[in-house]
Amino acid sequence: MRNHIQPTVEAAFMNVQDTARYMGISMNTLYVWRHRRQGPPSFRLGPGGRVMYRRDLLDAWLTEQQNADSRSNPALNPVRKAPQQRHARRAA
Repeated sequence: MRNHIQPTVEAAFMNVQDTARYMGISMNTLYVWRHRRQGPPSFRLGPGGRVMYRRDLLDAWLTEQQNADSRSNPALNPVRKAPQQRHARRAA
């Protein structure tokens, strides 16, 4: 009997628990972000339904967060920028 490996199907939508696990954060953090409208885009599935996250939008949001951080985006590194020139003050 051969050891047949089943292909893994990644879900297009994830609930809060799966999203928290995927991101390595707590479920409470996701709820707080959702309440403050700060975190990744989410929606309720059905009237009064479960909070869900689309995997593609979650990945895009994570990439956006990474690109906005100067430590992971060399283009935003303040050390690489030329110093700003001061303008002479006008006499009043």
